[in-house]
Amino acid sequence: MVHHYADDHLNSYVRFKLALTEEAPLIKGYSESAWAKLSDARSGPVEPSRQLLAALHERWVTAWESLTEKEWERTFVHPKRGPVSLDELACLYAWHGRHHVTQITRLRERMGWIGPA
Repeated sequence: MVHHYADDHLNSYVRFKLALTEEAPLIKGYSESAWAKLSDARSGPVEPSRQLLAALHERWVTAWESLTEKEWERTFVHPKRGPVSLDELACLYAWHGRHHVTQITRLRERMGWIGPA
C-alpha cells in the first residue's frame, strides 16, 4: 500500500508538471495492479517509498504555493476522465493521501505493528 501511494503520487506529480509546461497534454495511464506485482512493490522495503513521498510532497507543495490562479486552471487530458485541472488534481490527491494514510493506520492497528506512522 505504501509503494502504491508513492507510485501513484509520482505519476501524478509528472502529470502536474506536464500540465504546466504543455497545452492540455494527453497523459498516459498506467496499470496500478501491474505495478503492484513488480518486485519492488511486492517485497521491497517501505522506507524508500516513505522517503520518496516526503521529498515528492515537499517539491509538490513548493510548486503549488507558486501557482497563479490562471495556472491552477491548466489541464491535462486523462484517457478515462477527460480534462483534469490542476485544481481538481490537488483536491483529488489531498483526498488520496488521507485515504491511504487511514488505510495504513488501520492496518497497523489491526496487526499490532509499532513504530513511526
